[in-house]
Amino acid sequence: MRVSYSPGYYASIPNEHIFPIKKFQGLHAYLLEREILQKSEIIEPKMVDFINLMTAHTQRYSYGVWNGSLDKKEIRRMGLPWTKSLAIRSRLAVQGTLNAGIMALQDGIAGNMAGGTHHAMPDWGEGFCVYNDVAVAIKVLQQSMWINKALVIDCDVHQGNGTAEIFKNDDDVYTYSIHGEKNYPFKKPPSSLDVGLPDKTADKEYHRNLIESLDTVFREFKPDLVFYLGGIDPLETDHFGRLSLSLKGLRERDRIVIEMVSKKEIPMVLLLSGGYAPTLEETVIALAQMFEVAKELGY
Repeated sequence: MRVSYSPGYYASIPNEHIFPIKKFQGLHAYLLEREILQKSEIIEPKMVDFINLMTAHTQRYSYGVWNGSLDKKEIRRMGLPWTKSLAIRSRLAVQGTLNAGIMALQDGIAGNMAGGTHHAMPDWGEGFCVYNDVAVAIKVLQQSMWINKALVIDCDVHQGNGTAEIFKNDDDVYTYSIHGEKNYPFKKPPSSLDVGLPDKTADKEYHRNLIESLDTVFREFKPDLVFYLGGIDPLETDHFGRLSLSLKGLRERDRIVIEMVSKKEIPMVLLLSGGYAPTLEETVIALAQMFEVAKELGY
């Protein structure tokens, strides 16, 4: 299973910031040390071209992030302090997802040790999301005739508002989001299917809702490619999550999604999305489960 990763996924932000920027290099080291992935399976992306970036984002915003010309209000809304390294990592991560899409079409499954930045809108970033990597990847793959239809399975605890907004008029892209109903974002543009869960939803009820709703999705839509956003913030220990999944329950969530897509023989991209566990170690262990499950299923 080929997976995108670059040392440039790390960006310089203050140590006290809640965003776990060290999770990318931590996950990379964990997957290699435990031989979940081999070095030969790690593919390093270059930065995405602006022509591709602007399939989902405005020219003003695309270059504004790169040039550091966003105003203070825009940077505050993005939630991350602007640095050149942040601009670089954002472009690298988008290309990592685009590369993973192509690799998944070739191999059946692929991943990116970043991505899933689903809050980014065409003309602004928010919720720690700079560029919407999934939206860019889908649009480029559609324009390049690699795919016609794409499905986004977003299991981050926060609704994928940016992805929903970008594809609201595109019948060839199905956006699915299972999330905390009372959690951020408080204004939720409708996805193709939204499954809003009450606070404290635990393993059994979460899995039931997931299976039933995904059955509905696959009855309604036949994608050429699936993007799976495996955010770890449904964990009970998450700083912002408000749901109550156990670590074992999160692993079962990953297994349900990956196995369901695999049985339908649809190529699939694995993406990190969000997660704010109490420690970096807990964050990395939870993120690694998605890749472990894929390997256990024979990829």
